[in-house]
Amino acid sequence: MGKTELITIYHNQSCSKSCNALEVLKQSGKTYEVVEYLADVPTIEDLKTIVAKLKCKPHELIRTNEKVYIAQFKGKDLTDEEWIVAMHENPILIQRPILITRDKGIIARTPEALDNFQKS
Repeated sequence: MGKTELITIYHNQSCSKSCNALEVLKQSGKTYEVVEYLADVPTIEDLKTIVAKLKCKPHELIRTNEKVYIAQFKGKDLTDEEWIVAMHENPILIQRPILITRDKGIIARTPEALDNFQKS
């Protein structure tokens, strides 16, 4: 990944792992933009793009320990489209931090994942 390639971080400032990933980006010297996704909620199309770049199913992006998940979604068998709508309507459900470039993405919950992303 070249220095000029833009990295988008979907960030929650209340999450220590998200704050750590943002700090690593700041120190890397790479070009990045921060999306505070709880305030600047990703569109349905944004979420579809994120899922495609992560090469995962939408349900894999869901935080299953969140109260809204337990109350409204636990045990439900939703379609991929329905999970995307659920994340759009309840952005707290979205895993974090997510780092996206033009052609790839990761959920950077571990230092190893973040390190591997930076090296590739």
